[in-house]
Amino acid sequence: METGQKTIQQTTNIDELSSNILSIQVSLNGLSFCVLDRDQNTIVYFTAEDFKRRVNPVELLDNLTAHFNSNTKLQGPFKSVNLIYDNELSTVVPKSLFDEDHLADYLKFNSRILQNDVMTHDAIEVNDSMVVYVPYMNVNNYLYDKFGAFEYRHYSSVLIESILLLEKNTASEKMYVHVGKHHFEILVIDTNGLKLFNIFDYQSKEDFIYYILFTAEQLQLNPEEFELILLGHIDESDELYDIAYTYVRHISVNKPSLNYELYDGIDTDIHKNFVLLNSI
Repeated sequence: METGQKTIQQTTNIDELSSNILSIQVSLNGLSFCVLDRDQNTIVYFTAEDFKRRVNPVELLDNLTAHFNSNTKLQGPFKSVNLIYDNELSTVVPKSLFDEDHLADYLKFNSRILQNDVMTHDAIEVNDSMVVYVPYMNVNNYLYDKFGAFEYRHYSSVLIESILLLEKNTASEKMYVHVGKHHFEILVIDTNGLKLFNIFDYQSKEDFIYYILFTAEQLQLNPEEFELILLGHIDESDELYDIAYTYVRHISVNKPSLNYELYDGIDTDIHKNFVLLNSI
């Protein structure tokens, strides 16, 4: 199905009387949870956990289960549940070249996939492309049993779609860098839309600036001229910002205005969770 989202359903329906929407972002490095009261247009709960090390899918499910078992705010009922997969097992394919029978062929060139991996895809309608990726089926099965119906997407799909909609009227070439705690994404856009998307692991600020400058060089972008926009887990006091500012002339940190109110006590840095917020 080419809706951009996949829905797993069973006969047990989520309580339709609830106005709360649960969004979960899962990775092998951590978990994030956000609950939005749609009627009140208010984020009523947010929490995130960094595992401090990379876990495997079995340990990921153990951590996810522990959160649901110990946190009454995650018990529901929920009007809908959204799941975002944050992993490197993905690639972007132009819709014109996409064939659902060859998902493994798209992934094998830039991802280490196993013979028993299940592959799926999201449609990004705004630029006629597809994101092919590997979901964690143990997580899908757990949420299927717990909630009955939920939608899931890859975080690349949400990120690309959100930025392209944000920049649909751009008149210049821009580089967006979405910073995570263990990896970052580079998106280059121009008047024709998405020009490049890539994911990079990093361990130091030197890794960070190297990939930015290398990408600029490959696309013949002049660091004195192009606009670099940073978002995610970064601010002006960060060493990543400092080193980028040293080499790129036009740089800014995007702190998107929230479309929702925040319930008392919700972390004011929630804007750093750009993908999670745009999945609601």
